[in-house]
Amino acid sequence: MKNYLTSISLFSLSLLFISCCTSKKTISENTVSPKESTEIVEKYWKLIEIRGQKVTAENFVTKEPHLILKKADNRVTGNGGCNSFFGTYELQTDANRISFSKMGSTRMACLKPTVENEFLNVLETVDNYTVKNDTLQLNKARMAPMAKFVAVYLK
Repeated sequence: MKNYLTSISLFSLSLLFISCCTSKKTISENTVSPKESTEIVEKYWKLIEIRGQKVTAENFVTKEPHLILKKADNRVTGNGGCNSFFGTYELQTDANRISFSKMGSTRMACLKPTVENEFLNVLETVDNYTVKNDTLQLNKARMAPMAKFVAVYLK
């Protein structure tokens, strides 16, 4: 009888241990590691190319075109070269997927043409990203990069 109770106790403990390990594994698979979440978030990304065309000082009026993915509330902010823009983003870092939504911008009159409209259009279109060193590329499916950015660090 004592052996029987010991066997049942060991079996129950084993089941409990296995179920705890399984649930921990599931939780860790769904969470994003700190390295992955900080790879592109909370950085100033300066636009350097859009649809294969280099972005130069002639392409903006007041501020250089850029974006910042804020960790808080998955907010995106930036400037298109004349007007500021804002919205939300969703990241799936395990698949390098990104999407932007609820985009809006200020509507100041711009003295010269900028890449602003093209930039905002790209943000609404892209569905994935790649990062290599300090360069971020926003892509649509397997097409050529729609926009390229370089990380700018404050000194």
